[in-house]
Amino acid sequence: MKKRGLSMILMAGLLSGLLAGCSGGESAGGSSDPNKPVTLSWLVYDRVEGKVRDDWEIFKELQEKTGVKVDFQIVSQEGLQEKKQIMIATNSVTDIMQVDTQEGREHGPEKVFLNLNDYLDGAPNLKKFFEDYPEAKAVATGADGGIYSVPVIEGDAEGKGFNFIWYTRKDLMDKHGLKAPTTTDEFYEFLKAYKEKEPNSYPLISNAIVGDTGLYTVMGRAFTGIQGFFNIDPATGSYAFAPYHDGYKESLMFLNKLYTEKLLDPEYSLLTQAQWEERILTGKSLVTYFWKADLESLTDKARKAGAADYELDAIPMFAADGVKNYQYSRPVIGGVGRAISAKVKDKERAVQFLDYLKSEEGSNLLSLGIEGKTYTIENGQPVFMKEFGASPFNTLRKDWGVWYDLITLNNAKSREVWERGLSDKSKEINKLYEPFILPAPKQIVKTEEEMELEKSKLNNLNKFLEQRLTEFVTGKTPMTDEAYQQFLDECKKLGADDLLNMYNTAYDRTYGGK
Repeated sequence: MKKRGLSMILMAGLLSGLLAGCSGGESAGGSSDPNKPVTLSWLVYDRVEGKVRDDWEIFKELQEKTGVKVDFQIVSQEGLQEKKQIMIATNSVTDIMQVDTQEGREHGPEKVFLNLNDYLDGAPNLKKFFEDYPEAKAVATGADGGIYSVPVIEGDAEGKGFNFIWYTRKDLMDKHGLKAPTTTDEFYEFLKAYKEKEPNSYPLISNAIVGDTGLYTVMGRAFTGIQGFFNIDPATGSYAFAPYHDGYKESLMFLNKLYTEKLLDPEYSLLTQAQWEERILTGKSLVTYFWKADLESLTDKARKAGAADYELDAIPMFAADGVKNYQYSRPVIGGVGRAISAKVKDKERAVQFLDYLKSEEGSNLLSLGIEGKTYTIENGQPVFMKEFGASPFNTLRKDWGVWYDLITLNNAKSREVWERGLSDKSKEINKLYEPFILPAPKQIVKTEEEMELEKSKLNNLNKFLEQRLTEFVTGKTPMTDEAYQQFLDECKKLGADDLLNMYNTAYDRTYGGK
């Protein structure tokens, strides 16, 4: 009865034209007092492209449309995770915040986050979203059946969109007559030739050792076909632990050879993002694996700094003989979402605000901005303003708050519009990488016991892996059969088998092993 009564109240608000998602852009309302201004706090961090501002025009538009003023609670990117964890642990989260979908499932039933399921009858855009994306509903639903987050849309349904490419200095590659590698052996010869021609360089550099662009992730995949430490093996459709796989030892031996011959930056495991960029821009390093979106902006930055002939370009992905040469696409449903505090003062208004952000109009504001100011319509399709250049996200984020991390709910929409206006060069890169892209695995939904297992073992295992792999690559621990077996034995002691079995069990339960 309570739910039915609430639904009738909320529907009355909809019929009176207060919720823009169903009323062609009118203000969002709520059952308490739809005309009264409401302020909602929102946890964010400052991006390198530009700091969070309280005068972004899209949020003025949002306030006019919904009556909701957003009060950004700003932390540093480095301090974000700790701040979020403290807020969750003390049940003092901001009214709106980004959470991992797992955090939503785990802490929602503890009354940290609002159960959106109780409000869906009065939130048509959210309701349709969960109907259209069953995976989003699965990863947002807690053990008690409540829905505790609205996952961010990351990729297209076809599984073709991707993020990362191998960069190299095309101007130097052409100057020295080098040929793009297609195998790991050719990649070694490619780096060796660069070193001979550019002796003051360390040709290969990475901005991280783990994660999507991490050196161990990328080279591990090239030698085993497994991306990261735990992931779906595209050859079997089941989870695998990369160090158990044939070829992983060879990947470490390969990296050790690069390190020993000074083909890999000797400080690769310690570099900051700023140091990585400085070495790429100044020619101290010549090859890296990074976000494709940054290639042209980095080229422009180097040229503006005085390197007139500087040009970055993509080389194909490569893999060892007999190993699947691929990169997973962006997932359709991301691993994070927006959640509402269970303690928010006006629950109905908060839900209706989030619902408006999932409407076409609200989604466009966060993902595209304002027509005529951040994008135009060409041939019936939106395209970002040409004056924003090859990397429009820099201006969009800095000056408008559009496509801003922890704020937007649909990165796929922004990327689709960005890629529509790509340069011919970027379109050629997309075409070059098309054959390598596989649809990303879907997220798995873990039980409470499985989450506890992961929490108790994964962090320690990851720290051990990062430390020991670095020791192997740098030669601190010589790569002998005995040393590698001891490494595997220690992985087992730290829970590698338990985690692998858990991931496969959860994946099979969630998706029937498919």
